[in-house]
Amino acid sequence: MNHPELDISAVVERLEALRVALIEESQSSSGARDTVMLDQTAVGRLSRMDAMQSQAMAKAEEERRQLALRRITGALARIEKGEYGECIKCGEWISKKRLDWDPLVLKCIDCAD
Repeated sequence: MNHPELDISAVVERLEALRVALIEESQSSSGARDTVMLDQTAVGRLSRMDAMQSQAMAKAEEERRQLALRRITGALARIEKGEYGECIKCGEWISKKRLDWDPLVLKCIDCAD
């Protein structure tokens, strides 16, 4: 049974909206993750280093988005199984406030340490 205090349809709607937003962000930022080309017209190596740093930050952000997408998939799977809102460590219900704040949490506050 999913968490008894939650409106599961609202949770699913929120998770789906978050998934769409993350996918859109990923698609719109794909150019920032492209290989940095050596630009002969650039001022110098500092310009290239700056471009490489921007590329590395864009790749790290994409990794965070992909992790969030996997967590969303996991949360939707737990909803399908009827296990959403249960702490994966102790099996107790995660507080409603905690799930409202972050619908992707897996552990209750006591087990999160």
